[in-house]
Amino acid sequence: MDIEFVTGMKPGPGDALAVVVFEGAALSPQAERLDTASGVLRQALGGRFTGARGALTLPACSAAGGAAVILVGAGRELDWSERSAERAGAEALRAAEAFGARRLILDFPSGDPAPAAFAAFGAALAGYRFERHRTTPDVARSASLSRLETVFEDVAAVRAAFAPLDALREGVFFARDLISEPANVLGPVAFGERLLSLERPGLSVEVLAEEELRSLGMGALIGVGAGSAAGTRLAVLRWTGADDPDEAPLALVGKGVTFDTGGVSIKPAAGLEEMKWDMGGAGAIAGAMVALARRRARANVVAVLALAENMVDGASQRPGDVVRSMSGQTIEVVDTDAEGRLVLADALWYAHTRFKPRAMVDLATLTGAVMVALGQDYGGLFCEDDDLADALLSAGRNCGEQLWRLPMPESYDRHIETPWADVRNVALGIGRQGGASIAARFLRRFAGGGPWAHLDISAPVWDTRAAGLASGPGVNAFGVRLLDELVRRRFES
Repeated sequence: MDIEFVTGMKPGPGDALAVVVFEGAALSPQAERLDTASGVLRQALGGRFTGARGALTLPACSAAGGAAVILVGAGRELDWSERSAERAGAEALRAAEAFGARRLILDFPSGDPAPAAFAAFGAALAGYRFERHRTTPDVARSASLSRLETVFEDVAAVRAAFAPLDALREGVFFARDLISEPANVLGPVAFGERLLSLERPGLSVEVLAEEELRSLGMGALIGVGAGSAAGTRLAVLRWTGADDPDEAPLALVGKGVTFDTGGVSIKPAAGLEEMKWDMGGAGAIAGAMVALARRRARANVVAVLALAENMVDGASQRPGDVVRSMSGQTIEVVDTDAEGRLVLADALWYAHTRFKPRAMVDLATLTGAVMVALGQDYGGLFCEDDDLADALLSAGRNCGEQLWRLPMPESYDRHIETPWADVRNVALGIGRQGGASIAARFLRRFAGGGPWAHLDISAPVWDTRAAGLASGPGVNAFGVRLLDELVRRRFES
């Protein structure tokens, strides 16, 4: 879909023209002008459409050159902002595609270029589709739009406002593509190979193979992939954009389990196909790195992605096995389905010791327990550093990828004590009680002494039941915008 900004418009048959209606059926100035010319907009208002949210499509309006007119409910007029403009853009695109339009024109309230840019951004995100493996298009679901135009009087200003959002859009789409791929296409090796393409936007990329991981002593990561023929990898992406190239970086560490059967502690069949998305943390971090590179972020950031597949065969690790992590700490593997914390144990230690970061944040689809606590819309935040925690919470609120801070008290260490090793990977005898917090306590042992935050994003990375407004069906790529916002607000020069 081509995205353009224009000072004027010439809608015609087959197009869709979107204007805003505020709560209480108050027309925006653009909608008011259109109603004056046609006399039909106010007639269409009333009943259940109040302008609070949603969209109403009026087909073939003569005052719009025969184009369909989409009335987009934007909430209260005094709340019109970047976020409400983004939502309105997404609503308009969904309505335009339902109508079958080929071109969508957004004629929204103007003045400040930022809301106009965010309106185009929201529409662009809502237009994402993953159809790479379809041999025939699904007419009902495939994207119909080929062009998106946003009307704004100062084209240069709105293009400048849109540029960093366009970089972010590219990062979100890269992450969504990774997360949507089936595991037979995107295993650990293929994931690593795809990351090598990111050298073009200026990232430095290394992919460590199994022999290198063994030489580093990464027994926890290697153990997870032992039952898979797909191989195990550790990918390192670096962006050096700070004024001082030697400044300590922010480290982002991602769980990249490209498929999770649960290993010998095998999962039930229901929903198992969704475990191709268990690399959502690594996918989101890769997308964030794309965005940072594309917008030339003035920060040093390194990403460490642990890529493995948790399968079952004669070489799989067993419950009761003891593995030695890169840190030297030994781990009793009580549950092979608690594999995410094992791959992160080595990745966190590697990032801590090699890069000595100023702060470290990991993203992982780690536990079902966090979904029980928070539901579908929030990621769990575990952090002992108040400054870093506040920065993450603020970034999440600002970009719409929200977090909720949860405890990880030292007293929970007792649940992962074992006589057979330094630590065990799950608690025994307490079910799912405090499961997300106990997992965070496990990771704390491998994160070093600096500021560190663990984000358990099991729920919001994907949601096949109710995809977000500006998301493609089934995959949200939660974390890309959050990390970009965190870097922008906290770590850029």
